[in-house]
Amino acid sequence: MKKYLKNIIFILIIAAYVICCCFQAPITNSVGTMWALLPPIVAIGLALITKEVYSSLFIGILTGGFLYAVSETYFSKIIASEGIFNAVGAGFTRMFNAVVNEGIIANIADSYNVGILVFLVVLGAIVVLMNKAGGSRAYGEWAAKHIKTRAGATLSAFVLGVLIFVDDYFNCLTVGSVMRPITDKHKVSRAKLAYIIDATAAPVCIIAPISSWAAAVSGTVKGVNGIQLFISTIPFNLYALLTLIMVIFIAKTNTDYGPMRLHERNALKGDLFTTRNNVYPEDDAPSHSKGKVVDLIIPVVILIVFCVLGMLYTGGLFETDPEKHAGLVEAFANCDAAYGLALGSIGALIINIIYFMCRRVLRFSECMEAIPSGFKQMVPAILILVFAWTLKTMTGMLDASGFVSGLVENATAVQVLLPLILFVVAIGLSFATGTSWGTFGILIPIVIGVFEKPLETVAATGVIPPLVIVCISACLAGAVCGDHCSPISDTTIMASTGAQCDHVNHVSTQLPYAMTVAAVSAVGYLISGFTQNVFVVLGVSIALMLAVLIFIKLATRKSS
Repeated sequence: MKKYLKNIIFILIIAAYVICCCFQAPITNSVGTMWALLPPIVAIGLALITKEVYSSLFIGILTGGFLYAVSETYFSKIIASEGIFNAVGAGFTRMFNAVVNEGIIANIADSYNVGILVFLVVLGAIVVLMNKAGGSRAYGEWAAKHIKTRAGATLSAFVLGVLIFVDDYFNCLTVGSVMRPITDKHKVSRAKLAYIIDATAAPVCIIAPISSWAAAVSGTVKGVNGIQLFISTIPFNLYALLTLIMVIFIAKTNTDYGPMRLHERNALKGDLFTTRNNVYPEDDAPSHSKGKVVDLIIPVVILIVFCVLGMLYTGGLFETDPEKHAGLVEAFANCDAAYGLALGSIGALIINIIYFMCRRVLRFSECMEAIPSGFKQMVPAILILVFAWTLKTMTGMLDASGFVSGLVENATAVQVLLPLILFVVAIGLSFATGTSWGTFGILIPIVIGVFEKPLETVAATGVIPPLVIVCISACLAGAVCGDHCSPISDTTIMASTGAQCDHVNHVSTQLPYAMTVAAVSAVGYLISGFTQNVFVVLGVSIALMLAVLIFIKLATRKSS
């Protein structure tokens, strides 16, 4: 019975939500109501129950298509003009048009999404090249000599994740490919590696002034210096800061709880995966034994440099026309991350092929074989991404964001509780839709609207009101938290891909850790509503986070 208790709970939650939807609005009025959040709730619930992410996402997509097809306005017109039977047939047509044409095909055809898929495939090819050349093996042997402990391996992954702060996609895949050999040597579970990667992706990017995330945030605020506002939010971004503290504490003290504890125990016995270790293909065996550490370091450095240059190029840094030319910070703010990453990775692939051939560790034919092999490595991630993007499209067609923004606008009267409310709502919206950028893109304009009059003085004084900074920080922190937890988030998918960990395993092991930080952050935002003093808010939050972690450590030690 204990085995099925969690599944029963998830089923009851989904059923309770459907009942609440029925009380709020009829199913034929699904657009802009509680019904709009049902598709992601179904997909996430089924994924946690069945452990099958592909089928769960697809059922969530079908749920969204069905709700969209039975929308009241559409059906009333068809029924009135053609009758109920024709309306049912037209409903099926509309449902599958929404799912296949407006959903799957439209997302695959989207230029931004294609750029991300190209980057994925090219990065997979570069990883295969490094493995074939023996660079990954040589780096693993070097790390085994210099990194002596499991704590050292996990901290090394953490440090590398912090250093690669430019973009979360790039962070996840690069850190994963570099650190897998090292964490495997020290028997760190793939679930733990995926958590570390995920915890140093979005949470680091959201507090890095030069990153694609800083650019996205600064672009949502009009009439205020976006970068200045972004930098002001960093000390109040409690979720991101506390997540980094938690990763360091867990690595140093070897403290684990929840499902992660089982994964780590099994890893010490030699089972790095615990379940479904065949989700990703095995890395190609080295073709040559003369590969050296530089055969991993140099390709990674080339990849980093070219991807950064690609992003700056798309942002206008290298434009010769003075009107189009942008400075360094402005170029990051204006960059097209997908195009830049695709451009940079393709350039890096070409240079790396030349490098390996000049080093005579790989022949041209072996380099060409790496390209389809790299594609195969990324097939699971591509499938999940396409389904996740399509599910987001369904929630967009049902106007889930409009429903949530309406709830927030109704809650703005209680300004003391506004930071906490925004944080919680942002978590829910980001978790359900799988997009942090979309979440703060919706919520930040609402905050700006609430504080429109105080912001009118910013241009004259140059001082942004403290409560505005706290509220925007709460939006950003909640968006990152929901993104960190959501099975349909791009970053979560990339983290499990980088670690080559089963996606459902990654989500289920990470969730208790993320929720612990979220609970402490919620207390911090409750305090921030009464005092916007950064030293009080941040100091109390850090102290509470450490106290909770010490309590967890003592509790897990007693139960072991």
